[in-house]
Amino acid sequence: MEYHIREAVAEDMPAVLELIKELARFEREENEVEMTNEGLVNGGFGNEKLFHCFVGATNDTIAGMALLYPRYSTWKGPVLHLEDLIVSEAFRGSGLGTALLDEVVKFAAQLGVKRISWDVLDWNEPAIDFYEKKGARVLRDWDVVHLDEKGIQQYLRKI
Repeated sequence: MEYHIREAVAEDMPAVLELIKELARFEREENEVEMTNEGLVNGGFGNEKLFHCFVGATNDTIAGMALLYPRYSTWKGPVLHLEDLIVSEAFRGSGLGTALLDEVVKFAAQLGVKRISWDVLDWNEPAIDFYEKKGARVLRDWDVVHLDEKGIQQYLRKI
């Protein structure tokens, strides 16, 4: 199967949003997606660019994407966070995930970052295997901590 990886454009955001929703269904969190096409366009292509996105396309169909943004490590310096690397189920095993990750790593190297980090669900063994085969370390002794919008509001009421 032939596909090509390219930087996303604003017109790709409806397809990117569908991939995000597909991932949410896979992760059993379908009702948690609040993002809209407009939000993605504003976040990636507005006055303040909040993320960078690559898409993998085949026959004019966007079949995968990688969305990342800059972070800063007090120990290492500039790093990138890979928010999502998604390959539509019909295209898994085609090499598209590897091609997207390759593009992310090349981009990170061009920026001179010290690390790329991302999260993976502990039950998603195919993804864990994929990342470990690529040389990534899965840090199983760390827990992800979130303070969501509701939690932020509750916190603020207490201070």
